[in-house]
Amino acid sequence: MPKADINFEKELWDAANELRGAVSENNYKNYILPLVFLKHLSERYDIVHDQIEGLLNDPKSDYYTQDKSEVQYVLEDRDEYRSRNTFKIPAKASWQYLKDNAEQDDIKVIIDDAFDAIQDLLTENNSQLNNLLPRIFVKSELSAKQVSGIINLLSHPKFSEKENPESDILGRIYEFYIGRFAMAEGSGAGQFFTPGSIVRLLTDLLEPYKGRIFDPACGSGGMFVQSLKFIKEHDGDKSDISIYGQEMTAQTMRLCLMNLLLRDLSFDIKLGNSLLDDKFPDLKADFILANPPFNVSNWHPEDLPDGDPRLFGPKEEFTTDGSANYMWMQTFWNHLSDTGTAGIVMANGAMTSNTKGEKNVRQHMVDNGMIDGIVRLPDKLFLTTGIPACIFLLSKNRDGNDGKHRERKNEILFIDASKMGTMASRKLRVFSDDDITKISNTYHSWRNAPPLEGDTGGGNYEDTPGFCKSASLEEVQKQDYKLTPGIYVGVEEAEADSEPFEEKMERLKAELMGQFEKGEELKEKIIKNFERI
Repeated sequence: MPKADINFEKELWDAANELRGAVSENNYKNYILPLVFLKHLSERYDIVHDQIEGLLNDPKSDYYTQDKSEVQYVLEDRDEYRSRNTFKIPAKASWQYLKDNAEQDDIKVIIDDAFDAIQDLLTENNSQLNNLLPRIFVKSELSAKQVSGIINLLSHPKFSEKENPESDILGRIYEFYIGRFAMAEGSGAGQFFTPGSIVRLLTDLLEPYKGRIFDPACGSGGMFVQSLKFIKEHDGDKSDISIYGQEMTAQTMRLCLMNLLLRDLSFDIKLGNSLLDDKFPDLKADFILANPPFNVSNWHPEDLPDGDPRLFGPKEEFTTDGSANYMWMQTFWNHLSDTGTAGIVMANGAMTSNTKGEKNVRQHMVDNGMIDGIVRLPDKLFLTTGIPACIFLLSKNRDGNDGKHRERKNEILFIDASKMGTMASRKLRVFSDDDITKISNTYHSWRNAPPLEGDTGGGNYEDTPGFCKSASLEEVQKQDYKLTPGIYVGVEEAEADSEPFEEKMERLKAELMGQFEKGEELKEKIIKNFERI
């Protein structure tokens, strides 16, 4: 069933603006998103409670009983709820209780007490979830009226998962707020938010149906959520994926954990700096989807241990303090399984940088057949930075031995998508579904095994001037290891001109003579005007 649309963007942003004056815009999310999360847990509990109650009253069910004390016992059994991937929410931590008491003067205390009760449940279940819902309302400058305004707005029936069971309504509200907060926050928001159309493109390129998915710069978890959506759209099973992530900012990590819990996904998310403190040293992932911070300088590569297993060579030659871009690349490669593929959003400068510590890594990656493809992106795709970007596709699955993909170890696919996308606003460009399909289908047809006789499947790739080119490693080496797609794809072919040459010359000559005549008329008018002065 298609998801219902949320047509309440104005109302949702108005809820955030309830905080105006008492909270800075870059802190709106810290107050609203925990409430959205609490509402989700509360509604999940209500839904499961009703399901269990229905089983207890159904003579055809194994749960059926007419013993009222047995009914009460089962409905109060916390394990019944945990087995259905939810929690038994105490009455005073329920959304209904917050809604009933929204006009009370002590509503801020009521919310923080509800957070405490739910936090106890979360921590008991998973130590990673410690301090997910800290007491923040009582200490805030928010008025009771501002807080009640948010609760009342989020209580709208259209924002209820119980009322809209197929819509992922709260998850989508959460995404909306993260996107809008990124627009409000400016450059710092780029550390935890990647625009949806870029994330969708990455998932369509990598097709993460099954296996281990890793993002060592996971921010608020958008890559994981989009992977789940991809799986659902292709009738897959979310139990077939395992999610791993690392995030260096505690508050952003809390957003990620709530985001994943909203979708009932299993995960292992750790706090720390992936560059200098890799929390998953032994993890080998089938898919890596990442948008690491661009061009991070002064990241202290000297603190890396000698012989760090991620490095392709001596750290003096394969790192630079001027940019962490290629340390990220080495980290991604190290974490790929023997058949793994990575899609990484990266600053355009990484395609051509001549800094020793960066070019050495890029040269090593080209010479050793690590790079599957490069996609140049258009400008204005990011809400929070004007830095032009591209996608690096890295793969250890280039030998053609899996039966699905062809051998392409000596080739790199270049796609120039810099002219694609549509301006959704004055500042933001987005990819349409057709744009995403065109780019991802080009990559799939290039890497897929040739079709069998009678098969109309993949393997029907052709170079398209101005858009895509399958270049040999030798061609890239001759270009001094520059990876800019424009070098290889060439210029787009002009459309065929059906107008005969003689007719075109006569037409152009007539147009030119007409322009000369208008020019003379304009010249005479200007001279006359000067004479009048």
